Amino acid sequence: MAQLMSLLVQNAILVVFAASFAARLGLPVPAAAVLVLTGALLAAGDVSVPGVVMAAVIANLLGDGAWFYAGRRFGYRFMRMLCRISLSPDTCVRRGESLITDWGGLSLVAAKFVPGVSVVAPPMAGALGMSVRRFIGFDVGAALVWTGLFLGLGWVFRNQIQEVLAVLAQAGGIATAAVALVLVVILAVRYWRRRAFMRLTGMPRISVEELHELLNGEEPPLVIDVRGQAGVQVDPRRIPGAQSYTLKALQQRSLDLSHAAGRDVVLYCNCPNEVSAAQAARVLLARGARRALPLTGGLDAWVASGRPTSVD
Repeated sequence: MAQLMSLLVQNAILVVFAASFAARLGLPVPAAAVLVLTGALLAAGDVSVPGVVMAAVIANLLGDGAWFYAGRRFGYRFMRMLCRISLSPDTCVRRGESLITDWGGLSLVAAKFVPGVSVVAPPMAGALGMSVRRFIGFDVGAALVWTGLFLGLGWVFRNQIQEVLAVLAQAGGIATAAVALVLVVILAVRYWRRRAFMRLTGMPRISVEELHELLNGEEPPLVIDVRGQAGVQVDPRRIPGAQSYTLKALQQRSLDLSHAAGRDVVLYCNCPNEVSAAQAARVLLARGARRALPLTGGLDAWVASGRPTSVD
């Protein structure tokens, strides 16, 4: 542990840059903890304040900039891929959409403090057409806020942090093993929550082919597009005849859903694992729908099959 602290003091700027850049790329690196620890070192005068701040800001801009470019280049589908590899893919898209639509450019600031969304906001901003100049301005501001906050915490609580580090240095290998165990437990809990949520939303799905046959039948189902505003803005296409209701709107008791009672309903989104559609289906089943089925693959699967779409 003493050697680790010595290494951090000697290479603080490089360590801060590497940790911040990795965190912005979505890797499970405790960049905030590195900044807090570095803040304690700054108070002791062992590290250059401008150098550390500059390293963190540049790392943030490079990491976020890569995702921003990917969002502009590949659109909403790329953001979905990022959410799919996340430990919390099921709420990743929806929370990212909410931040962008509700906060605009300030979402880049808020996202840095929202687990599971920090990697999603930059590509979402790119997919929604935010200008490069505006993105750079907000992202640099967000990086300064994020960096300053955690460095400040380390500075304020430097005495307590030094006491903890002294204890860890004496504990040696035991402390290292304890830290590793805590990280493993955190990852295990998040994985368990994800699996539990998937079981909660597990239900039969309907394929594109089956939906196409039903739409051409005597009693076609009601089709509902549950995508959020940002998702529709990125891809305005929809299945012909589909009605648009967000998941949040469907969950409101004041919404009149009498037209869905006693009918078959098919719901689709463009979210990983059709989670938003599955949650909406449960809402409709509870309110009298005969059947409510999420569309496997969502709108992307419908488009990939060559079926027609409409644009309002």
